Amino acid sequence: MALNDATRLFIENHLHDDTRQLALKTLPADIDKTFALNQIEARQIISKKVPSWASNNDLIFPKHLSLEQCSSELTAKYKTTIVEKIIETHCGAPLQPGTDGLPTTFVDLTGGLGIDSYFLSENFQNAYYVENQKELCDLAENNFRVLGRKINVVNTDAESFLENHSCNSCDSWCIFVDPARRDALNRKMVSLHDCSPDVVELQGKMLSVAGHVLIKASPMLDISLICNELKNIKEIHIVSVKNECKETLILLERGFEGKIKFVCVNLRQDEQNPQDAFCCFDDDEKNAAPVFADTIRKYLYEPNSSLMKAGVFRLVSQSFNIDKLHVNSHLYTSDNLIQDFPGRVFEVVAFSNFDKKVKKELLKDIMRASVVTRNFPLSANDLRKNLGLQESDDTFVFGTTMRGDKKVIILCKKHA
Repeated sequence: MALNDATRLFIENHLHDDTRQLALKTLPADIDKTFALNQIEARQIISKKVPSWASNNDLIFPKHLSLEQCSSELTAKYKTTIVEKIIETHCGAPLQPGTDGLPTTFVDLTGGLGIDSYFLSENFQNAYYVENQKELCDLAENNFRVLGRKINVVNTDAESFLENHSCNSCDSWCIFVDPARRDALNRKMVSLHDCSPDVVELQGKMLSVAGHVLIKASPMLDISLICNELKNIKEIHIVSVKNECKETLILLERGFEGKIKFVCVNLRQDEQNPQDAFCCFDDDEKNAAPVFADTIRKYLYEPNSSLMKAGVFRLVSQSFNIDKLHVNSHLYTSDNLIQDFPGRVFEVVAFSNFDKKVKKELLKDIMRASVVTRNFPLSANDLRKNLGLQESDDTFVFGTTMRGDKKVIILCKKHA
């Protein structure tokens, strides 16, 4: 696991170089070329995904696949906010750094690169990183040591760890699990049952050991399927980063049988405005009464990807008092500006029916625009070609359907 000085220096001197070009060079014998190239490539990924780790030259990283599938620092820190709320509930007061009485144990059953283990374990007296790949365990031991974090590394699988701790039953324990979402043939899974470990089969065992279980699932999994496969779901967090859906987090609580709380969050790297969020319960959408628009008004609203994933389309109309364009068009309009709307807000310039006149009249002076389609017969690319537009982020053109199945084109600019 130790690096010789020549290999370390080579890595440090070539951190920003193209590894494909470096691979063509002949290097001195005392430099482990394959290892060095792997570390340079890994650090280029880590510098974006986990910036707080990037400057530590003693960290060692695994093969590329593990890095592709690992959490980012941004999403890992969001998970800590979920865990902190569990701790506050258990302790009966907000968490204060350096205080005694912290929950006893945190367990990451699928350790991987250790990013989630590192960030989530901070508020616990004891922590376990569980991983069945020996190579990853060796790397984790090295990395936790150089990062100054005391975490017990256990080279075993989730099932064996739970079996060995089946005699424990503590509300203050918290388990985290991120089941692998591809099988041995690299096929994507469509159910939690298909993932490894099978958290559907293990949910009872996990909750017999810990009071809370936090499951990271693919954003591609259907929410209704998750709710059918798992019991004792207290919260479901749908997490997007810069409006791209990244994770679905399911919080299980031992014995919980109440309404499921949905948290739709979009994370940004803006310190002044780090996220927008929308919370509701599982039956709120069913009971919502939306209002449908009869025309396009001053502002156009597009929910962020987390709300789209949650499917709370009726509730968005009701909650923000904005009109929905069509039952299947998840765009909204209003004469009032909603400052805290969880999504994108546009100022409408003009709109018209989608017909042969739209290019000559509505878009006669528009040569470039970002084209978006929602519930429209053409894809965004096909509509762009149809309208003869080049790509631009300054002006937006929406193709969508209004009540009465009327196809419309909306010209707008993004609200500052």
